[in-house]
Amino acid sequence: MTFSAPMFVTAEFINNTTGEIKSQTVFMGDFPLMTPKGTFIINGTERVVVSQLVRSPGVYFERNVDKTSDKDLYGCKVIPSRGAWLEFEIDKRDSVGVRIDRKRKQAVTVLLKALGWTSDQILERFGQYESMRATLEKDHTAGQDDALLDIYRKLRPGEPPTKESAQTLLENLYFNPKRYDLAKVGRYKINKKLGVDSEITQGTLTEEDIVATIEYIVRLHAGEESMPGANDREVIVEIDDIDHFGNRRLRSVGELIQNQVRLGLARMERVVRERMTTQDVEAITPQTLINIRPVVASIKEFFGTSQLSQFMDQTNPLAGLTHKRRLSALGPGGLSRERAGFEVRDVHPSHYGRMCPIETPEGPNIGLIGSLASYGRINAFGFVETPYRKVVDGKVTDQIDYLTADEEDRYVKAQANTTLNPDGSFAEARVLVRTKGGETELMRAEEVDYIDVSPRQMVSVATAMIPFLEHDDANRALMGSNMQRQSVPLLKSEAPLVGTGMEYRAATDAGDVISAEKAGVVEEVSADYVTVMNDDGTRTTYRVAKFKRSNQGTSFNQKPIVAEGDRVEVNQVIADGPCTDQGEMALGKNLLVAFMPWEGHNYEDAIILSQRLVQDDVLSSIHIEEHEVDARDTKLGPEEITRDIPNVSEEVLADLDERGIIRIGAEVVPGDILVGKVTPKGETELTPEERLLRAIFGEKAREVRDTSLKVPHGEQGKVIAVRVFSREEGDELPPGVNELVRVYVAQKRKITDGDKLAGRHGNKGVISKILPVEDMPFLEDGTPVDIILNPLGVPGRMNVGQVLETHLGWIAARGWDISGIQEAWAERLRDKGFEQVAPRTNMATPVFDGAHEEEIVGLLGNTIANRDGDRMVQPTGKAQLFDGRSGEPFPYPIAVGYIYILKLLHLVDDKIHARSTGPYSMITQQPLGGKAQFGGQRFGEMEVWALEAYGAAYALQELLTIKSDDVLGRVKVYEAIVKGENIPEPGIPESFKVLIKEMQSLCLNVEVLSSDGMSIEMRDTDEDVFRAAEELGIDLSRREPSSVEEV
Repeated sequence: MTFSAPMFVTAEFINNTTGEIKSQTVFMGDFPLMTPKGTFIINGTERVVVSQLVRSPGVYFERNVDKTSDKDLYGCKVIPSRGAWLEFEIDKRDSVGVRIDRKRKQAVTVLLKALGWTSDQILERFGQYESMRATLEKDHTAGQDDALLDIYRKLRPGEPPTKESAQTLLENLYFNPKRYDLAKVGRYKINKKLGVDSEITQGTLTEEDIVATIEYIVRLHAGEESMPGANDREVIVEIDDIDHFGNRRLRSVGELIQNQVRLGLARMERVVRERMTTQDVEAITPQTLINIRPVVASIKEFFGTSQLSQFMDQTNPLAGLTHKRRLSALGPGGLSRERAGFEVRDVHPSHYGRMCPIETPEGPNIGLIGSLASYGRINAFGFVETPYRKVVDGKVTDQIDYLTADEEDRYVKAQANTTLNPDGSFAEARVLVRTKGGETELMRAEEVDYIDVSPRQMVSVATAMIPFLEHDDANRALMGSNMQRQSVPLLKSEAPLVGTGMEYRAATDAGDVISAEKAGVVEEVSADYVTVMNDDGTRTTYRVAKFKRSNQGTSFNQKPIVAEGDRVEVNQVIADGPCTDQGEMALGKNLLVAFMPWEGHNYEDAIILSQRLVQDDVLSSIHIEEHEVDARDTKLGPEEITRDIPNVSEEVLADLDERGIIRIGAEVVPGDILVGKVTPKGETELTPEERLLRAIFGEKAREVRDTSLKVPHGEQGKVIAVRVFSREEGDELPPGVNELVRVYVAQKRKITDGDKLAGRHGNKGVISKILPVEDMPFLEDGTPVDIILNPLGVPGRMNVGQVLETHLGWIAARGWDISGIQEAWAERLRDKGFEQVAPRTNMATPVFDGAHEEEIVGLLGNTIANRDGDRMVQPTGKAQLFDGRSGEPFPYPIAVGYIYILKLLHLVDDKIHARSTGPYSMITQQPLGGKAQFGGQRFGEMEVWALEAYGAAYALQELLTIKSDDVLGRVKVYEAIVKGENIPEPGIPESFKVLIKEMQSLCLNVEVLSSDGMSIEMRDTDEDVFRAAEELGIDLSRREPSSVEEV
């Protein structure tokens, strides 16, 4: 069930006395492998390991202001990849302190003395700084031994200090590679910051590092701006911005797994050491010493339960692509939602081209989870780099340099759509540029070092697929990029009329389409296979997936788009996946929209649709649910999958085969049996008659319970696949499971009122009404619109991109002819070869570099006219519409055009829920909550106040008793309703009994008295309940707890 490979290690056991070496190959467990798409398959489900954004190891300097004295306080942290922190600080009395391993503060001179420095050496190196002289005067330790003991007392209070143990403690904290590791990235950062010249492989701190750090912080305190480094380098002295992308790095999959394996190996090492001491030296082999369980367990734990190993989002190809490119600051070793402040979550200038400023979740994770920018890449140290084109002497070259955030700070960058001359020089003398800290200013062309490679380099893939993004407010763009990922694959995909040019690349890179591996000619095409005869004489057969279930229950279906005899080139798309159309990402449908109010039915973002979209399956999608049942060994005997189920009519079993499993193609509704299963019942004392039956018929007369897999409440559809796994057949099953059956039920969901639709600009809404086609407003030529949106949804939300998309969508749908028009915009289009464009041609308007207003207005006046020579939509973008019900024209022109609409995964069929009776909580006897538990609607504290305010006493009493936890009353009410009698008086609610019992458990003698002062006994009259229930055929056996709430 897990896609993995066995890992073998050559282990050597060396006997130090004899010098004998025993070598052996040891199996170290199965290691999960990454699929070609960058995912892992763990226990049969596809998972993604998300990259983690963490603070890079290194040295960081900060400045804080003292609240009492208003003085600047300086601090410094040396943060390793693993090991103890070392912190320096200068307080308001100007004394330099050090914290070792986050313990109490000490004078920094104590640490220097412990490292072997004398007072004279300290004065010689730092004598010119007042802060260091003051610190040395206050320090009363005599020499190295005294200083070491002083440190030991602070770190290990209560233990008797000795010179040796103190020396070992300090060594182990910062100078022992086993206990302390800066990693290459930490060493790189320290060398760069302090100007030291240590080897990149030097993982521990050196005396030179500590001295350079102290010098840096005292120079910072003294107000100096530079200090000399190694090799005659000048080091700039400045404080660090912790949120700068030069100080945050990514831990990718490999590093995360490496850390996990290190943990496992450390645990294994303990076992090996233990076994070495207990076993006979002669008999020892590496195999007998090594216990692989800790390593296997730590890998399993990481993939199964880590916060960073996530169930892959497969709603559509874009969702999967974005999931793999996600950057998370959460997880082990990262931040927690509660502790993260505003600064960490904020957009930082150094995010430019590295992390998208738009795409992040709404809610508690905002800013902590981001998305890699379109052109960002990760370097060997884990820093995100972004590409720039080099500018030499005011001319843009084709040389591309990838820069990290701290490298970029040194240069002056121009934006990608700066006007250039044909020779690559800047058209204007002064250019708008970005300098350090993201500040913008105008500079001379000769001063520019780099230019952006593309306007879309600052945004992520999903955001780069929003046309006219530059006209949308960022909050709405955020919703737009997030909602594209929730779009459901439709029966027939349709590429957007107005795209951004990212669609093809996004679809192919998502990996859900099939691309040709080699060039050749298509030899055979069927629904399941495409065979290509390659140019090199080999054949490649590509398997086409048909109606598979994705992790989110959407349909994963591929369709060949080549025919026999077609020529294909390398990487050419030969089969579309879900949400792709001719190899382009196609998440929704192009619909004819009118922006107008309609009888108040589109109030507050509600949407009105045409019945045509339902009839023609324009917005229909296929959803596949997986139902699973297993037959286990129980204490009373094995469970059995069978058609022979007690007390079930043959009519109910009609669609089951001889094994008791439903046939493929059967239509099922809630309550239908999918897999018949019986479980042995508890043995009871047998009567003589039963013993006789046993003797005659053998085991078959044993009592069994029906525990069949049934279609859950609210689900229906057609069975499309059945998979049976059996221990006898050699399938890998969990312990105690003999057989496992999975049934896949597909259903076609037509669009219906209550479903959620959205555009790409954060313009979301719920369908309130589906009108007959004849009632929809129509254009002068009789064309009815498909969807009516409320115009009030635009100005307040400031997402004007949807209006521009509507206009350009109409232009693309009609086509244009601008021959003879001499204006500048027409010349620009003519130069690109777009003088005449046929109807329904897809357009690309790239983000930050798209169509301009004058082009849209000009083209609206030059669309291809209909056969009467009329243009339905005027150059203003508005049209005369007519009321479908009366045929009367509406009084004002209305904005009409084509907009790309997505159907989102929030479908009303999955949310609607109703209950008459159902499961109750064990303790309070109140109905459970939520659709998953088939629960009831909560009538909470505030709702009770509302009824109290109205004085609705009887309604309130019913809600709190017979509709909730009056166990006896609710059964009697059911009986009364069935028999058509009056509803009986409510009894005592169970929660009241629980309250009494809780008070009695606190040794309070609480009694219940009737109105006449008589004591009422609080006993359960269960027998009455069960008698009434049995008469009515209600099963009161309590369900097994399925949630924490129920227990």
